[in-house]
Amino acid sequence: MNAGLNGAPIRVAIDLLTNRILSYLIFGPITKYFPSGTWIYYSRRGGQPHLGFRIYKEYYTYVGTKTISSDFLSIIIVLLIALLIFAVIFRAILFLFGLSCLVTYLIYTWRRRHLSMYDTIEEFLQSNDNLMPVRYSYSEIKKITNDFKEKLGEGGFGSVYKGKLRSGRFAAVKILSNSKANGQDFTNEVDTIGRIYHVNVVQLIGFIAEGSKRGLIYEFMPNGSLDKYIFSKRGSVTLSKEKMFDISLGIARGIDYLHQGCDMQILHFDIKPHNILLDEKFVPKISDFGLAKLYPTNNGIVALTAARGTMGYIAPELFYKNIGGVSYKADVYSFGMLLMDMIGRKKNLSELVVDASQIYFPSWVYEQVCEGNDLEVLGDTTEQEKKITKKMIIVASWCIQLKPEDCPSMHEVVKMLETDVESLQMSPKPFLTTSQQMPKHDDVANQSDPSSYCINSSYQFGR
Repeated sequence: MNAGLNGAPIRVAIDLLTNRILSYLIFGPITKYFPSGTWIYYSRRGGQPHLGFRIYKEYYTYVGTKTISSDFLSIIIVLLIALLIFAVIFRAILFLFGLSCLVTYLIYTWRRRHLSMYDTIEEFLQSNDNLMPVRYSYSEIKKITNDFKEKLGEGGFGSVYKGKLRSGRFAAVKILSNSKANGQDFTNEVDTIGRIYHVNVVQLIGFIAEGSKRGLIYEFMPNGSLDKYIFSKRGSVTLSKEKMFDISLGIARGIDYLHQGCDMQILHFDIKPHNILLDEKFVPKISDFGLAKLYPTNNGIVALTAARGTMGYIAPELFYKNIGGVSYKADVYSFGMLLMDMIGRKKNLSELVVDASQIYFPSWVYEQVCEGNDLEVLGDTTEQEKKITKKMIIVASWCIQLKPEDCPSMHEVVKMLETDVESLQMSPKPFLTTSQQMPKHDDVANQSDPSSYCINSSYQFGR
């Protein structure tokens, strides 16, 4: 059925109070062509609305007209409105039903993923029942922390609270909130430091794995992390050069133990000031093994699918595969950058150089040693302090070489730190020196000249 009006515009007004939708129509002359079929029209006669049906079999052939009263028209309008309301309600029901199905699916997927993670963690713990740490229940953790009363800090991993064990010993309780890679960060911690003991590695006392609740209980470190002494503000506690050197030597020994002192080779992959804790005597302890990997001790090169660690401390080979394979040398590079932080303590170089915006600190201190400049600008006043700083610069420069094969092992780093500075050789220019970043016209000829190095680059460390 074809509906329409002949040759004139239609104006429609809706009267909600009287339930009248069509108010008036204005007709024009019938001059248009109408196809064969039925044509619906509307008119007002004597003030009353009429709906008519006109049937045409051929062009302009009139067959008959049927007029419908206003009462019947009102019924039709009401039915149309009811049908429209029903369609809207039906679509709303479909939308709500679809939305509820989507929410149910998302909840089911989330629970299935987390239940799978819980099963993975529990399976790991059951298969490693010889672990030294104690397994605690969540209710025991609440008692240890006095209902999580004293918060020591928080981060992307979760929050750390101070607790007290039944023996009277203080502990740091880390409650994990966002576990990564199917609980891999949790199992990494338990599987690495849960098996070892070293004076320079933080001790894992216990853990909790109770459904979605996961946590780690460490020995308490009253002096916090190293970063607050390196990046300290005015008025805060500062450490002497001798103490900083002792801390660096302790860290090196701890990393050397992880690489060679265990049944498995443990690569930390996140050595940085924030992950070095200090006990009451400022003995350093390596912590946070969430990114650590275990490998057989005879593995020289390890397989990694992606770079890991903290920007500024990540070894170049984790980004650029063509300079060498990933190995324990990645931790050596991170340690070298940590040493540079300890040397500079984020000094303001704008007072020492013409253009501080172009200064890369490792390059700047390297050049100071190569040129024999006085290191008093770094806060060294005594000859002993100058020797300590120079030794740390030389060791750090060796650690941050671009190619892994040019870097020493951590065992060699420990030996270098224990050796007199006079017997140490300066390294080749480390990665990204200022002269490499911004060569001047009169230095271009010297960029590829081995004599521009303090020593010849043939002095290298093997793997």
